[in-house]
Amino acid sequence: MPRLMTMPLRALGAVLILLMLSGFGPASVTNIGNEEVKTLSASGVAIYDVRRPDEWQQTGVIKGSQRLTFVDSSGALLPDFLPRFTGAIRKDQPVILVCRTGNRSAVLAKHLTENLGYTRVYNVRNGIVGWLSEGRPVVRE
Repeated sequence: MPRLMTMPLRALGAVLILLMLSGFGPASVTNIGNEEVKTLSASGVAIYDVRRPDEWQQTGVIKGSQRLTFVDSSGALLPDFLPRFTGAIRKDQPVILVCRTGNRSAVLAKHLTENLGYTRVYNVRNGIVGWLSEGRPVVRE
């Protein structure tokens, strides 16, 4: 009989929790605030700003952000987005997604985890608007 089948129920639950926390099991999107963005990016987690170029120019971007537009101004997925993103970020690699208010990046994060198998996706809850409202710094071209 497999080892998991002989474990007490409480121990099995603990194993499942550990597996989910370590990136195994059902993936989900983690919505994060600005302090978590700062901490994760300082530890080397990539930030992808998925807004359009006109939006980047208008507000600037969080320092260290990779700029990769997700959808055009009418909301249509850009054909080169997924190949470029999946070519740069492994499915088990943590990644932070940011847009204007957290809505586009939440849609993308959900798609990456539910349909493409990504396991460590962080969505910036209030987007660049929330970042700026706290007076946090941005980089402008």
